[in-house]
Amino acid sequence: MAEPSSARRPVPLIESELYFLIARYLSAGPCRRAAQVLVQELEQYQLLPKRLDWEGNEHNRSYEELVLSNKHVAPDHLLQICERIGPMLDKEIPPSISRVTSLLGAGRQSLLRTAKGTLI
Repeated sequence: MAEPSSARRPVPLIESELYFLIARYLSAGPCRRAAQVLVQELEQYQLLPKRLDWEGNEHNRSYEELVLSNKHVAPDHLLQICERIGPMLDKEIPPSISRVTSLLGAGRQSLLRTAKGTLI
């Protein structure tokens, strides 16, 4: 089986953290087997955030090491982030229909809307 292209390029920190948060979220819900498979692949392809030592060298970490070193990150951390994004954006750039918040919105309801009304 071919190796995913994402394993060949350096993964930006935000992407690695997102992978971790997705696995963390899945681990506490009804999709625990999916979380296990995701964790295996994240470790296999070294997609989790790396640890820096005092000399600035990067070291791979396991999912469990990340959980232990990030005890402040609850399984619903990603959900909490998603719940906060909409109201924060609505204050800066009001949607066309207030009180309707969806991660899947389009146009003026999109979480990717800008002040000029164009999508990023």
